[in-house]
Amino acid sequence: MVIYDPFEEPVLPPHALVLGVGVREPEETVRLLRTLGQYGAAGLVLRAPVPASPLLAEAARETGVAVLALTHGASWTQLAALLRSILAEGDVAFSQSETVGGLPSGDLFALANAIAALLDAPVTIEDRSLRVLAFSGRQDEADSSRVQTVLGRQVPELYSRLLAERGILRKLYRSDEPVYIESLPTGLDEPFLPRVAVAVHAGDEVLGSIWAAVREPLSEERARALREAAKVLALHMMRIRAGSDVERRLRTDLLSTALKGGIGAREALSRLGLAKQPVTVLALGIPGPTMEELTHTGDASLATEWQRLGDAFAMHLGAVHPRCAAALVGDVAYGLLPVPEDGDGEQRAVRIATDFLERVGDRMHAVIAVGPTASNAAGLADARAGADRVLGVLRAGGAKDRRVACLADVHVESLILQMRDLAATRGDRPTGPVARLIAYDDRHNAKLIETLRAWLDAFGDVIAASKAVYVHPNTFRYRLRRVAEVGGIDLNDPDTRFAAMLQLRIVVPEE
Repeated sequence: MVIYDPFEEPVLPPHALVLGVGVREPEETVRLLRTLGQYGAAGLVLRAPVPASPLLAEAARETGVAVLALTHGASWTQLAALLRSILAEGDVAFSQSETVGGLPSGDLFALANAIAALLDAPVTIEDRSLRVLAFSGRQDEADSSRVQTVLGRQVPELYSRLLAERGILRKLYRSDEPVYIESLPTGLDEPFLPRVAVAVHAGDEVLGSIWAAVREPLSEERARALREAAKVLALHMMRIRAGSDVERRLRTDLLSTALKGGIGAREALSRLGLAKQPVTVLALGIPGPTMEELTHTGDASLATEWQRLGDAFAMHLGAVHPRCAAALVGDVAYGLLPVPEDGDGEQRAVRIATDFLERVGDRMHAVIAVGPTASNAAGLADARAGADRVLGVLRAGGAKDRRVACLADVHVESLILQMRDLAATRGDRPTGPVARLIAYDDRHNAKLIETLRAWLDAFGDVIAASKAVYVHPNTFRYRLRRVAEVGGIDLNDPDTRFAAMLQLRIVVPEE
């Protein structure tokens, strides 16, 4: 992002977005477009209205430089700050030295204290769901409900319900003016200080609100200060959201590129700081619906919980090693864990993954797959494929209640799952003796398939197999003879037994 200076020769990086401050005349705009086209600029922002003319349209088409209009009421300073946040200068990290409204960008606690000083009252900054994002000092001067709000970082349900039922939240969010709340009928024998609140808007979107515990309505001067504070807070909240969204999206793109392998993997690993050492791939997932299915079914709460779990996973890995990288890619949270060249990376990753799941509990029944260690970018795609194979087994419940596993733990199960998927894709159906037994069972309910499966699983031990299906051994022996007769199967032939076992596990999985 570059601000245009008509008195200096432009020095532009590739794909620059140029702010044409003070550029108004059509001829000047056309000349500037042609100059920007020589430098490969991406776009030119002009103050609205931009006069539409054939010359301007032709210059835009020839140079490939997009022309955008900055609407009335938006300042160049605000636009520049917002663009810097969104573009992020091509880096994953963000500078914390910027200021908005004279305060460190994104420091909501500093802003809460500044507003408290202006209003001479303790202040909280809350999001749309009345969760506390920041609070000022002097909260001991407020009432018990404010203390509960600050300690729980959430407005208590009793008060949020009263605010909604009395239409206070609706009135608050529909206006830019401060709303005075004199009292709430809580039914509790506790004092309730009046509140004054103002919504924080970004255009038509409500970002949150500012709440001050006061003794009386605000003076006109303080009400004006609160309105202005809400505008400044909007910039801070947009800065935080833009920075968080851009950083997450960029990190996700880099990690996804690295996991795919190919020519871009080395550059992506380099930007993530992981180019010079082996890494182990971890894959965090949850059994059940995918993220896309959750979105389509409207289960926003579960999708939000999954996003939080992914963020917690990234934080946990970051605490283990500062160079760890983690991000949600589709419905899987992948992590890249740097490991020593002479160490056992997979076992270290298993311990770290187990520790994470123990910390977060089993509310979402998450599982973590540990892939092979990749010594360089070229091996990362194979390592990711290994992690995906393990995750598929864990999600399908085929790992005997394991929540963390590496490929060595579930290699056979992963092979069976792959063959099962291949058979389903090709539409394979049972054939030979197994098909005949299934058809016979459908007509006579003879349970011959159940008998064959139990006998194969018990390695031919009739006593153990009969116990598994809860029948007398003699009854089981009779059924086994019927299996051989009806299916035309030679149970003494090892190849025949192996073929039947494969069909039962892959084409006719146990219900």
